Amino acid sequence: MAVKDYIRERFFPHLWCPGCGHGTIMGAMIRAIENLEIKKRNIVIVSGIGCSSRICGYLDFHTLHTIHGRALAFATGVKLSRPELTVLAPMGDGDAFSIGGNHLIHAARRNIDITAIIMNNSIYGMTGGQYSPSTGYGDFATTAPYGNIDRPFDVVELAMGAGATFVARTTTYHVTSMIKIIEKAIKHKGFSIVEVLSQCPTYYGRKNKFASAVEMLKYYKTHTTPIGSKDKKNNLELIERGIFVEEQLPEYCEEYDKVIQKASQRGRDGKA
Repeated sequence: MAVKDYIRERFFPHLWCPGCGHGTIMGAMIRAIENLEIKKRNIVIVSGIGCSSRICGYLDFHTLHTIHGRALAFATGVKLSRPELTVLAPMGDGDAFSIGGNHLIHAARRNIDITAIIMNNSIYGMTGGQYSPSTGYGDFATTAPYGNIDRPFDVVELAMGAGATFVARTTTYHVTSMIKIIEKAIKHKGFSIVEVLSQCPTYYGRKNKFASAVEMLKYYKTHTTPIGSKDKKNNLELIERGIFVEEQLPEYCEEYDKVIQKASQRGRDGKA
């Protein structure tokens, strides 16, 4: 099936800036879904607010475009009511672990079967280039003209600490591995977090002296390394990528069904 069969062409041209990495991530999502042969009617895409969250308008699945930071709250409701559906929540870094941070950690600890794809461009792109929870220390933004003094979240560490049973990181440079990681995340029975480092040449790149989107992609190539590589041992500044956690624990919807069955049985037995 052609990629165009998964998109709503009537909403094109898209609003993403030239060189933005989010279109690459959308393409990887489509190819992962196609490889898994999931029928379109069985997929729900839930997003919040931001550049990344406009993705739900372009994808021809069941979609919910919700409010800022609440994508996982809505996605949880969808999954609990229709657990047979495949639910994906593409979000930006601000959407996911600023206003939506509490939803992220609780979705992780519950281990509900939702795939969160965090499109991390280290800045608030849609609202003017303010610094976000993932903007690096010393980086520049419209609200940090003299350099950011906040320490950034490490999304992988945050996800593992919250109990997510599938945690991965990739970049828009590593497209082939991104597709495979998203496939594994969708197939995983439990809460999955995939962080994708995505270039924003318009705000982050311009403020931080990257000449172009291509230069930012080259940065992802040279400043990331596979988990456990020798390069990481020799250079601790390198960012590791790959699958950090992949384990099976009881899934929330299945556990909730057990509670319902126990309550129903107790009612049939005439117990209060």
